[in-house]
Amino acid sequence: MKDFKKAFKLSLPVMAGYLLLGVTYGFLAKSMGFTYAYPLAMAVFIFSGSAEFLALGMLLQGFNPVGVFAMALVVGARHLFYGISMLDKYRYLGKRKPLMIFLLTDETFAVNYNNKDGNKNTMFWVSLLDYFYWILGGFLGYSMGAFINLNIEGLDFVVTAMFVAIFMDQYLKEKNKIPAFVGIAVTAICLITVGPKYFILPSMVLILVILLMFRKRLDNL
Repeated sequence: MKDFKKAFKLSLPVMAGYLLLGVTYGFLAKSMGFTYAYPLAMAVFIFSGSAEFLALGMLLQGFNPVGVFAMALVVGARHLFYGISMLDKYRYLGKRKPLMIFLLTDETFAVNYNNKDGNKNTMFWVSLLDYFYWILGGFLGYSMGAFINLNIEGLDFVVTAMFVAIFMDQYLKEKNKIPAFVGIAVTAICLITVGPKYFILPSMVLILVILLMFRKRLDNL
């Protein structure tokens, strides 16, 4: 119980953010015509806010598994580095390790990584509580959308706004701005040449190739 109470206090900032974003997600799912099953299943089994927002739009488009896979991989690629940073903290979790890996999100990583006491039970409860907050937010948002008649036209712009915010946050943190400009330029060229329907995959591939080719030069800047 002591570990749970500490985890709850540590997770309160995450709760505020997840409930707000989860409610938005639930509202958006309801406005797009999905039943309860879709947003709740994605919240339970995907548990990646950005990927879930994108999935709502992708489910309404044509069948494109390669594009969906590429987008999910790119959106979630940052978790590879989170996982590397948590190797020592997660080393002796035993049977709970697979679940903890699944539950690792940006916010959960921030809380558990900065929790210096290294208590495994506290980290476990933080992860579970964050998971619960997200599912609860989506459920509340969908329920409110079902019973409250609000005009939420344009709410799906939250996805674009979220990615712009993430981009600007990374842009301001990094001293070397060249990779950001490379990403913008390559994406714009692919958008013009390939079109809005198929530009994402070639953009990501070209950005990756270019950055790998000039990695040493970029590191020295």
